[in-house]
Amino acid sequence: EVQLAESGGGEVQTGGSLRLSCARSRFTSSDYTVGWFRQAPGKEREVISWITSRPSTTYYTDSVKGRFTIFSVNAGNTVYLQMNDLRPDDTAVYYCAEIPGSGFTAAQATQIKSPIYWGQGTQVTVST
Repeated sequence: EVQLAESGGGEVQTGGSLRLSCARSRFTSSDYTVGWFRQAPGKEREVISWITSRPSTTYYTDSVKGRFTIFSVNAGNTVYLQMNDLRPDDTAVYYCAEIPGSGFTAAQATQIKSPIYWGQGTQVTVST
């Protein structure tokens, strides 16, 4: 079973940047479908972004378009979420997620509810 480990969270001021990392391990395929979610206090977990290797596609929710960028390195061993121009409403616990399998686009991945593997989460706090 795939294991995911997030890192890179922290506290920044409004307008600042952070880069979150998702280190993947114990995967058996060179293809991947990996995403980032977040959950703010009192709110439901929401999808932020997905990246797929085959086909090579990305997806961003409207609230982060133009500010966040998802990308992978080392053949998908690590997936990053570069977050720029952070705002207080970006404050949340951020989770890395992976859907086993391939062949669907990042947009299609937003409709898949299971199975999904999750990381443990990393806290991002944006102060005014």
